[in-house]
Amino acid sequence: MDNLTFRHSILQVEGLQVTPQSTYAVFILLLLVYVFIMVSNIALVILISTEKNLHHPMHFLFCNLPLNDILGTTVILPRLLQDILKETSERYITYVECVVQAYFVHIFVAACHYVLIIMAFDRYVAICNPLRYTAIMTNKMVIKLSASAWGLSVLMVSILIGLTVRLSHCRSKIENPFCDNASLFKLSCDDGVVVNNVYGIIYTVVLFTFSILSVFITYGKIATVCITSKNKALNSKAIKTCSTHLAVYLIMLVSGSTFIFLHRFPLYSESRKLASIMFHIVPPGLNPLVYGLQTKEIRQKFAKIWCREKGTS
Repeated sequence: MDNLTFRHSILQVEGLQVTPQSTYAVFILLLLVYVFIMVSNIALVILISTEKNLHHPMHFLFCNLPLNDILGTTVILPRLLQDILKETSERYITYVECVVQAYFVHIFVAACHYVLIIMAFDRYVAICNPLRYTAIMTNKMVIKLSASAWGLSVLMVSILIGLTVRLSHCRSKIENPFCDNASLFKLSCDDGVVVNNVYGIIYTVVLFTFSILSVFITYGKIATVCITSKNKALNSKAIKTCSTHLAVYLIMLVSGSTFIFLHRFPLYSESRKLASIMFHIVPPGLNPLVYGLQTKEIRQKFAKIWCREKGTS
């Protein structure tokens, strides 16, 4: 089996299936999308980092989201763009590179959930316990929450990928546009793959259940406070900020659930592959628009920068 593993240290990746006529059109479209995602997310991080009046716990916690979006997009799109210009039979990747890509693909997925959970907690404290908000949401707490989101992601994904790399592999084709954990353990002929399947299912169920319950219980309590409160100004602010966070969460949840659901139906394998790519494109592309345009402070800053640039030109 070791000889087989060595022989298949170079893998063939299926990549994105496009017709020769549409190759360059798809390449240009994906390149423009990638540039937009990178520019908009980096701009948000820089804006929040440099503008002192945006130095609030809510915005600092939000910074985790564009950073994760940059990671999630960069881990697959440059490689995907490179493969589009190659013949299907010439799309190769080393096993080590495939493992690294799969690792960061799953870090992105896990961090999406955990970052939005800690953002929901911040809004819960701000609206349900406003008098203690500054005492609870200190810089130290922001660091702890951010570290816990990334730490949990790294821990859970390390176990997930660790269980896979222990397996020897006797196949050499990744039947997916990019490497992920499922594609990796499907290369194996070992009986031990059952453990991977069990852990993968438990991991997915726990992650989604914890995420959905945490977010919807939090926003349920916020909604209860808004309904019982007679403070119209508080209610209006709560609705604006929470609707933004909830929209971002639902975009991520629907995008992620679609390709996980389609995994169970081999008949729709092509749709699943497309959905898996869209998960790395749609949330990272929409998050800066949804959050940037809906958050008053960020919207005003962008407007000032735009007017300043227009005035100087």
